[in-house]
Amino acid sequence: MNFYGLCDCNNFYASCERVFNPSLVGRPVVVLSNNDGCVIARSNEAKALGIKMGDPYFQLKELIGQHDVAVFSSNFVLYGDMSARVMSLLRRFVPATEVYSIDEAFLDFTGLDTQKLHALGLEIARTVRRHTGIPVSIGIAPTKTLAKIASKLCKQYPKLRGCCFMHRPEDIEKVLRKFPIGDVWGVGRRYEKLLQANGVATAWDFTQLPSEWVRKRMSVVGLRMWKELRGEPCIGFEEMPAAKKQIATTRSFDHDLHDFEQLHQRIAQYAASCAEKLRAQNSLCGVVMVFILTNRHKENLPQYYESRLLKLSVPTDSTLELTTTAVGMLRQIFRKGYAYKRAGVILSDIRSKRGTQRDMFDTTDREKHDRLMAAVNALNSAYGRHRIVTAAEGFEPFKMNREHLSQRFTTDREPIIRVKSE
Repeated sequence: MNFYGLCDCNNFYASCERVFNPSLVGRPVVVLSNNDGCVIARSNEAKALGIKMGDPYFQLKELIGQHDVAVFSSNFVLYGDMSARVMSLLRRFVPATEVYSIDEAFLDFTGLDTQKLHALGLEIARTVRRHTGIPVSIGIAPTKTLAKIASKLCKQYPKLRGCCFMHRPEDIEKVLRKFPIGDVWGVGRRYEKLLQANGVATAWDFTQLPSEWVRKRMSVVGLRMWKELRGEPCIGFEEMPAAKKQIATTRSFDHDLHDFEQLHQRIAQYAASCAEKLRAQNSLCGVVMVFILTNRHKENLPQYYESRLLKLSVPTDSTLELTTTAVGMLRQIFRKGYAYKRAGVILSDIRSKRGTQRDMFDTTDREKHDRLMAAVNALNSAYGRHRIVTAAEGFEPFKMNREHLSQRFTTDREPIIRVKSE
């Protein structure tokens, strides 16, 4: 019998900050989104104070002051490097890993001795903690969905010491009878409402539904979840991350913007960032969406939200084409007299560049574009991001409001103490 594992880094962003500042252990910690907008990570102590994901920072300042909450701006350079270190360690122990997100990875235990899996899980958790300082929760079970549930149990029960091996049918049933249906991997709000309306409160209730009912009401996606919860593996294992079906770059600004030229530059930068991500996964996009909106928290100011969606005549990954298209769409939706707080570019209808048939009426020299974009990628990779940009993007990336930013401890050499020899 094969088993899957799910390694989840506990409160990852907050844990990364604690690694390099041990005085934060036991103290409430929160990490904020771009421009210090809202909470995107919390330590257990912060959760106990009632701080929720997505809470606006400005609304929490009194609570933060009362309880001495440590506040950090998001330091994605640090978090990305720490994630890479964790994933590298995981690969030492199992035949294959599948990185699911910055703080999660599936583990393939195929071919390993079942009797030793629990001990192996504990060893992995200890090793990651010892080598990186990051606490992890490892769930091991016959399917990916059950492994996700087992991993969540680790967080709830510290006595498990970082590993929950859930394999006996009676143990699985006991857990599923208490596990809320809304917390099951893959059950979104729409399915949760549907299932609750039909008397399904727990994962176990869901497994007792007839398969035909599940297929009819929830399609093959729901049937796959149903089978996974019943111990039948249906979700394959992929060592390489799947190409994204949607790519987005959206940001809140550090201050309200009124001028079109300022928005123009930001939209151009966002489109260029999306194009770079497209090329990284060797994909093309067929649809572009641009949106702008005002600050909904400033109720005394006039509010405005508008977006445009455009289907491209020819799919592309060209920064030149996507920035031009996005800026043109911005001109259509921009209105004077508003204080804009957020904007974004979203690419969809993404398909592989390999095998895509060229349009015989396309007047653009695609091969020339490809060579140019390859050169831009190479130069930015060698000399740093934003070294080669379009004129529309400007020459300086916009600085975000990051008043609580920690050091890039693992990637910046400047703060390192140097000892002089006599």
